Amino acid sequence: MRWGMIIDLNKCVGCYSCVIACKQEHFLPPKTFWCRLLISESGNFPTVTKEIYPVLCNHCANPKCAEVCPTGATIQREDGIVWIDGNKCVGCRYCVMACPYQVRTYYSDGDREYFLGQGLTEFEEIGKKLYPHQTGTVFKCNFCMERIDAGVRNGLKPGVDPEATPACVISCPANARYFGDLDDPFSEVSIMKKEKKGQPLHPEFGTEPSVYYILR
Repeated sequence: MRWGMIIDLNKCVGCYSCVIACKQEHFLPPKTFWCRLLISESGNFPTVTKEIYPVLCNHCANPKCAEVCPTGATIQREDGIVWIDGNKCVGCRYCVMACPYQVRTYYSDGDREYFLGQGLTEFEEIGKKLYPHQTGTVFKCNFCMERIDAGVRNGLKPGVDPEATPACVISCPANARYFGDLDDPFSEVSIMKKEKKGQPLHPEFGTEPSVYYILR
């Protein structure tokens, strides 16, 4: 089993639903995003095309970040998910430099407020209790592994049942994201990857990403 994601660039409209859903799901602090949109334009006026590329941790089969971690804080699970154990991370940031996709963030200021000088909002206070992040460590997208693990324990199927599927996938109003088992030839993501020729981001890096894009 290897969890993976397909992102159809033909459907993505750049609404930022995935960005906000991820931020809300993980109670991410100010100026921190595990899911981002890279937006540019191509062509010349009046024929201009808006290019939108959602990016997140690729949960590589050959993660460079794990290779350089001196404490073993970056861990690759048997199902392919790459996550960071905050109790082991010492904030050396070797993984930040090693990640070729630049999707890791060093959390340096645990006291930063969304509205400076006004105290923590109710949402921020809840987040510090339910999903605490440790200052001085690195964090990133974890494919919402808590949702996946809880769903599997309850007999749900990730990618099919919303409660067991990453927040960015179920929040997409354009249905541009798909999630499932890349090792299952009959899963939706495997079929789409094959039939629509899904491409990973920068395959030349040799990391074997678990996130594939259907190109325009």
